Amino acid sequence: MPEVITIGESMAILVPEQTGRLRYVRSFALRAAGAEGNVAVGLCKLGHTAGWISRLGRDELGYMVRNTIRSEGVDTSRVEWDDEHPTGVFFKEIFSHSETSVFYYRSNSAATVMACEDEAYLRQAKIIHVTGITPVLSDSCKDMVERVQAFARREGILFSFDPNIRKKLWKDRDYAPMLRKILMNSDIAMLGLDEAEQLLGTRDLEQIRSTLMQEGSVRWLAVKMGEKGAVVSDRTGSLEIPPYPCVCVDPVGAGDAFNAGFLSGILKGEPLALCGQKGAIAGALATETTGDTEGVPTEEIMTRLLEHKAQIYR
Repeated sequence: MPEVITIGESMAILVPEQTGRLRYVRSFALRAAGAEGNVAVGLCKLGHTAGWISRLGRDELGYMVRNTIRSEGVDTSRVEWDDEHPTGVFFKEIFSHSETSVFYYRSNSAATVMACEDEAYLRQAKIIHVTGITPVLSDSCKDMVERVQAFARREGILFSFDPNIRKKLWKDRDYAPMLRKILMNSDIAMLGLDEAEQLLGTRDLEQIRSTLMQEGSVRWLAVKMGEKGAVVSDRTGSLEIPPYPCVCVDPVGAGDAFNAGFLSGILKGEPLALCGQKGAIAGALATETTGDTEGVPTEEIMTRLLEHKAQIYR
């Protein structure tokens, strides 16, 4: 029985084995990556059970993606296979630890026609997690996310949302109003300051909290600020979470890892400060590798690091 079910696209990613423009790169490492899949993997590494719902092309890259995520303990039994649409692909371009770009080749991918109709499976979850990437993939994906959110509310399942804005996917459409509606109606919200400004019109932390918790239905909130740490909130107040020290190799995947750590704390009913600290640690360690999830700590490592939190968060 998965404690958390994530819904969204994971793809094959080609990571260059050298820095610089892709036009000069001749060798790549093949991996799997995608926001919701990353969160599911992170949660499993932290000792939880997670399921991932998606749709993949019935091709070799699709099998690689499924096998990679499944190998980390994620339940992939609800992954659909598509004979007509391919598995999405993207490339990473790395210049330094602070500058990374991605290039998507996911138009008309299998995930753009995914469905999520197994309510019996969804009903098992304590949390359903989605990002703002999924509803912009296609109109049918948008309808699916809205339907799942309404289902979660009816069933008393916590709905977790990270806007994870990717303007490259928006093209000539403005998805901000739609993402704002999903965000406001979520139980758990995790977003960056830039995303808050785009969706809520403010970077003021207290205003963000007020809008989401008083006007909206959010019960747990994390505003991620990268090197500056994070601010986490619940209905009783807010706390600043300092950044966890790390040596950043590649920042991609840090937000997903933070989400996994934060959700882990919520699942365990831990204090708000501990939820935030687990998010900060997971996010920081994820940046120390070139893969999205390889650096996410296991439950054992997280426990050991938290034992020293008095020194870390002094």
